[in-house]
Amino acid sequence: MRAFHGQMSDNQPIRRSLQEKQKQLRDLKETLAAMKSHTSPALRESVRKRIAQLEAEVTAAPALKPGNKPAAAPRAGGDARRPARPMRPR
Repeated sequence: MRAFHGQMSDNQPIRRSLQEKQKQLRDLKETLAAMKSHTSPALRESVRKRIAQLEAEVTAAPALKPGNKPAAAPRAGGDARRPARPMRPR
């Protein structure tokens, strides 16, 4: 069967929330710590790479949230509390 457009099997990345990423990061760190000495180096490296990627996403997440907008600069020529109105000819 073929997938229709927008179906989850369309090879799209899974979007995770910040809490889900933090949980996955904890789980991967535990998995890395629990690996035996005979575990393949390629598997260890892939887990370390994913941990580094998740850590970068988690540290960048607070800066990307929509609620953390920088304060607007005050407008020139007027009170910062009132919006500036355009000048009308008299």
